[in-house]
Amino acid sequence: MDWSPGISYLFGQIDKALLAPGSDASLASLCCALVIAFGVLAARRYRKGRRIRLRTLLRALFPRRILRSRSNIADIGYFYFNVFLFGLVLGWAILSYMAIGRAMTGALVALFGPMPAAPLPAFVSRTIITLMLFLAYELGYWVNHYLSHRIPLLWEFHKVHHSATVLTPLTNFRVHPVYMWIFLNILAIFTGLANGTGDYLLGQNANQYGLSETNIILVFFIYLYVHLQHSELWIAFTGLFGRLFMSPAHHQIHHSRNPAHFNRNLGSCLAIWDWMFGTLYVPARDPEKLEFGVEPDREHAHTIRGELVAPFAEAARLLTGRPSKLPPQPIPLSASPEA
Repeated sequence: MDWSPGISYLFGQIDKALLAPGSDASLASLCCALVIAFGVLAARRYRKGRRIRLRTLLRALFPRRILRSRSNIADIGYFYFNVFLFGLVLGWAILSYMAIGRAMTGALVALFGPMPAAPLPAFVSRTIITLMLFLAYELGYWVNHYLSHRIPLLWEFHKVHHSATVLTPLTNFRVHPVYMWIFLNILAIFTGLANGTGDYLLGQNANQYGLSETNIILVFFIYLYVHLQHSELWIAFTGLFGRLFMSPAHHQIHHSRNPAHFNRNLGSCLAIWDWMFGTLYVPARDPEKLEFGVEPDREHAHTIRGELVAPFAEAARLLTGRPSKLPPQPIPLSASPEA
């Protein structure tokens, strides 16, 4: 039996996930997040007049409570599944943002006439389309996230991500395949519409600036603080800054079990769409006491049965109108966000 295709695929996935500099799980970006985390903790200890010891910082960043938790062990399994298996079996979107972009450009040509002559230098057009695609990604992320919290059928699949009782960068991979499939298609729609509109307005097919096929602005945020959003290190952006950017504390609030925090801070890197649509909760500079997870003590928590299979049963129950065997799980939108 020839094992070479499987081995090639395995190493290809490792290269794409861990070594490609634009990957959302690249070792380079994880190391950058670790350096920033060390710097933040060291600065805090220095301001308080405490000694800065490597051992103390390591214990703070990698507490045994988190490393040994069932939730963290499950996250490692999700990482393996989504990087090495999901991409092979179901990791594609039916919709292509390139195809949607061409269709959008064609529709604009039919409505308003031929594309105008390209009035701008190529680097300016590429800069504009890069910004447009990043903003479209952020809006698509927010819309998908909002629908996943407000539509009970979609919540059953998104709830898997919120079942994490501790937060680490690997929690980012704790997603159900159905949720990821919907997410990819929604992103394709938003980025495709933005790409087609941008090409028409700019008068040329402009390619975004990217790193490993990832939008360069998104890569910047991944290296800056996206990994720290799924951590328990409180770094809060407040004031106007907290209304523009989604700090680690913003996203920790999003994972909170406190009903006052439900359905808040749905953006990825930016807080502007939450601010615009009334779902923003700006965290305080001082840490809030938070607990994470959805029914953390339920039977089969953090297992394949409980996290990958059970959502299908709950979704079928919703479609057929049968009563749930689980206690109700309200996800209300609180009346007045602290924004």
